[in-house]
Amino acid sequence: MALTSYVTKGNLQIAKQLYDFVNNEALPGTGLDQEKFWQDLDQLVADLVPKNKALLLEREELQQKIDEWYRSHELHDTLAYTSFLQEISYLEPEVDDFTISTKNVDDTITMQAGPQLVVPIDNARYALNAANARWGSLYDALYGSDVIREEDGAEKGTTYNPIRGLQVIAFGKKFLNQHFSLQTGAHEDAVRYYVDNDRLGIELKHGETTELKEAVQFAGYQGNPEAPSAILLVHNGLHVEIQVDRSHPIGKTDAAGIKDIVLEAATTTIMDCEDSVAAVDAEDKTLVYRNWLGLNKGNLSTSFKKDGKEIKRTLHDDRAYKNPHGETFKLPGRVLMFIRNVGHLMTTNVILNLHGEEIPEGIMDGVFTSLMAKHDLLGNGRYQNSQKGSIYIVKPKMHGSKEVAFANELFNRIEDMLDLKRYTLKIGVMDEERRTSLNLKNCIYQVKERIVFINTGFLDRTGDEIHTSMEAGPMIRKGEMKASTWLDAYEKNNVQVGLAAGLQGKAQIGKGMWAMPDLMADMLKQKISHLQAGGNTAWVPSPTAATLHALHYHEVDVEEVQQQLTKDKQSYKAAMLQVPLAKETNWSNEDIQNELDNSCQTLLGYVVRWVDQGIGCSKVPDINHIGLMEDRATLRISSQMLANWLYHGICSEEQMMDALKRMAQMVDKQNEGDANYQPMSVDFQASIAFQAACDLVFKGKEQPNGYTEPILHRRRLEVKREGQKVR
Repeated sequence: MALTSYVTKGNLQIAKQLYDFVNNEALPGTGLDQEKFWQDLDQLVADLVPKNKALLLEREELQQKIDEWYRSHELHDTLAYTSFLQEISYLEPEVDDFTISTKNVDDTITMQAGPQLVVPIDNARYALNAANARWGSLYDALYGSDVIREEDGAEKGTTYNPIRGLQVIAFGKKFLNQHFSLQTGAHEDAVRYYVDNDRLGIELKHGETTELKEAVQFAGYQGNPEAPSAILLVHNGLHVEIQVDRSHPIGKTDAAGIKDIVLEAATTTIMDCEDSVAAVDAEDKTLVYRNWLGLNKGNLSTSFKKDGKEIKRTLHDDRAYKNPHGETFKLPGRVLMFIRNVGHLMTTNVILNLHGEEIPEGIMDGVFTSLMAKHDLLGNGRYQNSQKGSIYIVKPKMHGSKEVAFANELFNRIEDMLDLKRYTLKIGVMDEERRTSLNLKNCIYQVKERIVFINTGFLDRTGDEIHTSMEAGPMIRKGEMKASTWLDAYEKNNVQVGLAAGLQGKAQIGKGMWAMPDLMADMLKQKISHLQAGGNTAWVPSPTAATLHALHYHEVDVEEVQQQLTKDKQSYKAAMLQVPLAKETNWSNEDIQNELDNSCQTLLGYVVRWVDQGIGCSKVPDINHIGLMEDRATLRISSQMLANWLYHGICSEEQMMDALKRMAQMVDKQNEGDANYQPMSVDFQASIAFQAACDLVFKGKEQPNGYTEPILHRRRLEVKREGQKVR
């Protein structure tokens, strides 16, 4: 890491690397004047930084009051606890009923329920994969996953296994029968699909012909109507493409020549500047912004080797079809992209004031990601992300409605600065902090003209739950959290409040991540519950998972579910205030050790890659060697859980350090095939990554709201400085 050089503009010192990138690559084509842009940024920072600081100070003051209350009160007095939270304005007086009025929202958000990916934007390959995940091969997803079991000769192997292939095809035909049933017969009986008189005809193996039971499900086709190369169907707002090619290795084994069934999969993707990236300096942030600019201009590309072949990845084109009447139309070939900015807490060394103080990273993200996205609005690229002229920004880690109101003020200022119409910037509010959950209605009210997304985030929300009530006592074990009263209430409250505010048909109500990318059979069994609970989108860890999760949106009509849930008038606040304290702490030594080992191993496996290699999100093997998708949210819950048990004497410092050292040896062993990996256990004291892990546990109680970023950033910068010395 070279020493950062700065350019002074007004009262700001801007890292030259970022300054040059903005001037030379981001500003040209936007119609904005370069000098005025930096002057406006200077003024925006001067006006808003004091407000940002005041909000963070309010967080600290509230936490101190809650800590003091816990030290002198018994938590079982629920009325006293609730009254206290109201007195200190942690619980806000609820606003009157209202309905959001967001306009110019893309149909993908308002009319399509579907999977959502979250991807680190500092990795161009992953970002492009996610952007292209709008369509996915059902056959590939089934063949390569554990949905098709490897038994009775159906192993994956290294070459195509026809036994496994037949099971994949049978699954696909069953899916077609279930959601696109025929008037007579079944899709297994089909020998030809054709278009005749604006309808889809299906010739069956015994010579008879039939049609779809619901003719409106036929949306279009590609190729010759007498022998189409693709048939486009639609169900619950999502498209399905039957691909026909009798010369294809799969198609020639199928009576109807079907080579694949392609599903409309991830409808939206959150390009992430936050929890899944490790961006700590000008070099990192410029990469983040350059990739986002490339996505908006449509020219982002990357090359890599796979199986000895050079592969170049770019954005997919739109998909062209003819409708049943033979008229040409197109469907998006890519997802609708959101960009997730950093929250209000972190500051960045990329821009300093004249006193050398860092500015809030969230303010910087808001300005620059919006600047990059303006190219999309102006049509400066090959593709159009938003058809309605909107920029979609997800704002995480906000505490209560004042902080959401501040985000709204920031967005107003950015729109003025970039010559954008009011409410061009749409907001997604992450419901992942306790003060936001309890005041969600008020939070939505503050952005009622621009909100397009709310969602639940179990991991961050649990981390905040533990940290907020750290003084109350030891928490239940991590594995028991999902069955806790507060969590069930929190998930229901998010949907109920969102629907009451009129989000149905106007915005997304999201559910959290499936964190086990290799366990797709389990995902198919369990993740349907997110739709049954009223979520019209939910997070998945990969394009393959998006394709498989798309099956759930054919099984469940989310619009109908949401309509039923609008009748739910129950208040969940009292249940959300039930702190998940352990009623009994007489766990066996073995149980305690298992809990420590599990959390320490998870924490170390993620931290060592973050700190040493700058990897913000990856598939990390857990203590049982099962790969889990880990990011800072998973780290927050593990670190706060360990800090809580340490603080309340469930374990000693010696026990904790012993667990950390033993698990570091396990993590070293799990990563021994990585040429870039630096073992921690060779010298625990010299390992910056190991010391970062220790900080997260032993200093976890004092971290603001239990966030992990301050420690991770400081230690990552230390590694980068050490690397510079070595070179």
